[in-house]
Amino acid sequence: MHTQHQAHGAFAGRSTRRYDFMARRLMRGFYRRIAEDVALLAPNGADILDVGTGPGVLLTETARRRPDVSITGIDPSADMIAAATRNIEPYPGRVHARIGSAAEVPSDDAAFDLVVTSLSLHHWDDVAASVAELARVLRPGGQIVVFDLARAPFGELDAAADAHSGLSSAACHTTIGTGVPHVRRIERHVLHATAEAAQPR
Repeated sequence: MHTQHQAHGAFAGRSTRRYDFMARRLMRGFYRRIAEDVALLAPNGADILDVGTGPGVLLTETARRRPDVSITGIDPSADMIAAATRNIEPYPGRVHARIGSAAEVPSDDAAFDLVVTSLSLHHWDDVAASVAELARVLRPGGQIVVFDLARAPFGELDAAADAHSGLSSAACHTTIGTGVPHVRRIERHVLHATAEAAQPR
């Protein structure tokens, strides 16, 4: 749930522990709702990337539902990655947590079948650059699924997607309920990669 400009100290020490508690307890219903979507969207044996993973709650919720997939979570905060590493211990070998951001994914080209990010878009410093980077690591036919509040810059997201050949956001916008009082509804936008490679036009 965090991106590049939060990497240096914004989620450190006590703040990380507080956020970890909130994500695992108060926001668990929210992450369960998203994990249900991810579990349905991911193909068999998929490689999944969670951008802005925070303490890794979506990683564990998805791993619990889909024992056949491999999941990598990235976050620019070293403290958040440390928390995520602890939380994913029950899933050795197929769930990983690494330093990274939407604008800098530490992975090879075409490494993932599905990219997901939740409550992260509104933190991205450069939406177009982030979309280009996520398209780089997405396999042909893959999807980028973005969950965020309605005020997030979805217009910029869609424009950036439309600026890439083979990457489209058309007719893939949904409002979903979360069951969490303070985040009752969020927007879900899905970007589809259909070409051999998604490159800027």
